[in-house]
Amino acid sequence: MSAEPIVEVKNVGKTYDGAVDALADVNVALPNGALSTLLGPSGCGKTTLLKIIAGLIAPSRGEIRVKGKKVAGPGPERAFVFQDFALLPWGNVLRNVGFGLELRGLPKEERDHIARKHIAEVGLTAFELRYPHQLSGGMRQRVGLARAFAVDAEIILMDEPFSSVDEQTRRKFQEELLDLLRNKKKTVIFVTHSIEEAAYLSDQIVLLSASPGTVSKIIRPNIDRQGRSPDEIRRDKNYLDTVDEIWQILKHYV
Repeated sequence: MSAEPIVEVKNVGKTYDGAVDALADVNVALPNGALSTLLGPSGCGKTTLLKIIAGLIAPSRGEIRVKGKKVAGPGPERAFVFQDFALLPWGNVLRNVGFGLELRGLPKEERDHIARKHIAEVGLTAFELRYPHQLSGGMRQRVGLARAFAVDAEIILMDEPFSSVDEQTRRKFQEELLDLLRNKKKTVIFVTHSIEEAAYLSDQIVLLSASPGTVSKIIRPNIDRQGRSPDEIRRDKNYLDTVDEIWQILKHYV
């Protein structure tokens, strides 16, 4: 993991309808090649901050810099995986995964070739011609992930991507995400409500305070995941200490 930040959040605040402060004076650096998680109590502005980084909404104050350049809107170096999948209901899996490439003007043959590669990576090769209504929630989430990887963005922004699946599927997705990231060396900014998920996945955890959200603490789990099973990781002292440290902070907001 490079120590150099790829995303810098500088004095960011967000006020809705001129009255509701969602974020206040958020400052954080998100390292290149790392998985950074935004975690905090309900309503602390996690998703709002993620969308500001994505360029989907504008901050009321402050700025976001990606690779040193101020963000003024969405960009090809960032891809967003939505909580509700945001799939095209009229498009099959192949069309949905290749949609970002279609928007960039790639010829159909080329984008289908790229889409099939990423469909295979998420284990959906046999479902290329299925439509979203024919897929389970977990399968739709895989489509959303494959679409993000297909555009080859440097930064993947994920808004509670595993919240709609059962615990067994969630753990499987967590393992698959880590496997994919080992091979792709992407920067991931991840929103979750789960303390355990944050500790298991993250290189860096950004704890936000209750609304208006601001950075309460930065935690780096320092868990050695190399060659270790998920059960070994979850028994690791650093993992257990990270879960406890986060809970000791967040329980005051419950």
